[in-house]
Amino acid sequence: MQDHGPSFRPAPTLAHLYPEVRAGGYTRYDGFVEFYTRVNALLDEDSEVLDFGAGRGLWAVEPMPALHKRLRAFHERVRSVHGVDVDPVVLDNQTLASAEVIEPGAPLSFADESFDVVVADHVFEHIDADDAPGVARELIRVLKPGGWLAARTPNKWGFIGLGARAVPNKLHTRALTRLQPDRKAEDVFPVRYSMNTRRHLKRLFAPPLELVVYGHSSEPTYFGSAAPVWRMVQVVDRLTPPALAPTLMIFVHKPA
Repeated sequence: MQDHGPSFRPAPTLAHLYPEVRAGGYTRYDGFVEFYTRVNALLDEDSEVLDFGAGRGLWAVEPMPALHKRLRAFHERVRSVHGVDVDPVVLDNQTLASAEVIEPGAPLSFADESFDVVVADHVFEHIDADDAPGVARELIRVLKPGGWLAARTPNKWGFIGLGARAVPNKLHTRALTRLQPDRKAEDVFPVRYSMNTRRHLKRLFAPPLELVVYGHSSEPTYFGSAAPVWRMVQVVDRLTPPALAPTLMIFVHKPA
């Protein structure tokens, strides 16, 4: 029988409201599985990958379902994965072929057309408005023709985005500590929401680039572990139009 991962056990609220999590460690709404399944579909054994905002590789060092780990461990199935981040913890990320600390909004050190796929998972929401155009240009510059930029980020107009922006950044860590007591303070960063609407993305990734964006609603793990809160969020999700889904899945294709 397959283990879900080292010491991983579904949280009681998750297992109660999404009983399917007991069979394989993930729910039918799992945003991690949705995003990284599509990322993996863009990769092959010769792929060169840039992990933009790679961090310390949380998925590799903390208990997670086995399926999550397999999907995220694409460094084992591609030619190489290189990582950059504004946080020096990226230098401790053992899954990267190389790691570099960058300044926010600064040009990347890589040559033009270096990567087949660029992944930016929950990074766009931390980029300043002044930096957004330059960041978008750099991510496309380092992509090879025919390559893909894959990003996942909160929707500015979804309830997570609205709630996060309603809390001043200096209180953001305190609020998340109450909602998610297991989340480390060093893994909470200021939110900006300058690359987090369809309008932003259409402007930043204009033709001839091909932009694919769709909304997604995951389990409400962001809201702590109280079952009544989760049920309330489930109702809100069902009533929310797709354009206001809490998460945006973004895929940008650079034409060959």
